[in-house]
Amino acid sequence: MTKARKALLEVLKTSKEPVSASHLIQQPSIRFDQATVYRNLHYLEEQGMADSFILHCTDHGTERYYSYRSRENGEHHHWFHCQSCHRFIDLGDCQYDEQLSRWEQAYGFTICDHTFFLTGLCKACKSATASAN
Repeated sequence: MTKARKALLEVLKTSKEPVSASHLIQQPSIRFDQATVYRNLHYLEEQGMADSFILHCTDHGTERYYSYRSRENGEHHHWFHCQSCHRFIDLGDCQYDEQLSRWEQAYGFTICDHTFFLTGLCKACKSATASAN
């Protein structure tokens, strides 16, 4: 594995929330140009070591976020993004196996992978909004 891939994978493994490529480029341990970062993120995703999703945010625009995915067991996480404070909350590993199986049976397709994230207001922002009214 190349130095760039190792460095990116280490940041993804230790990150507590999904990160954008622009955030990764700013990390001291990532000493690679933008094209190298994007190319290697794409490689890590193709190899099953990273997940990504595109988030449309009114404050930050549209950006792709990346998180670590275990290649050994496919373990991945689902996320909640607060539209107000922009914090991500880890919803934990996947708990949707039964629902995915029901969809496969009901619609006759085979699910190979999925991405799941929610957007809304976190508890603190929701409380702040309610108390302001």
